[in-house]
Amino acid sequence: MAHRPYHHGDLRAALLEGAERALAEQGPEALSLRELARRAGVSHAAPGRHFRGKNHLLDTLALTGFERLDTRLGEAVEEPGDPRSRLLALARGYVGFALDHPALLELMYTRKHTPSRPDELTAAVGRLVETVLRPVTEGQEEGSIAPGDPGTIALTVAATLYGLASYADADSLRELEDHLPAVVDLLMSGLLPR
Repeated sequence: MAHRPYHHGDLRAALLEGAERALAEQGPEALSLRELARRAGVSHAAPGRHFRGKNHLLDTLALTGFERLDTRLGEAVEEPGDPRSRLLALARGYVGFALDHPALLELMYTRKHTPSRPDELTAAVGRLVETVLRPVTEGQEEGSIAPGDPGTIALTVAATLYGLASYADADSLRELEDHLPAVVDLLMSGLLPR
């Protein structure tokens, strides 16, 4: 049997990329560090240098997913415009991520609720919440969003987007993109000061 080398350009990144691909194709149950090593062309022990086991791999995959989603949403809320346009950009960014990475998004929210989740994952979720919170607090400061607990308002926005993404398959999500302005208008009408 040929010896497989331990060295690989960026084995951690290659394993995460392979894990995300396998996740999309087969689901989390089918993920195997041994199979990922085989596909990366390294020894079956090599992934152990980066991941303590399958759960650590899944947590790391979820963490990188939250970081990527936060980057996408952060770019969306930086777009100039009023709170409605920033919320619409945020909604499009979220639905776009859900379209591009449905299996990863499901894993992210599953791992987020795991009691043994690592602190880094909790921190990444917190950063994402802060990103969603930003257009809400800015809208409140300029008087275009109702006063109240911005965390509750941001939770309503996030839950709406997550709910839309989890209800839909890829085809209906594509259709949903056309309806996002109306969804944001409904959210905004509920957020208007009275």
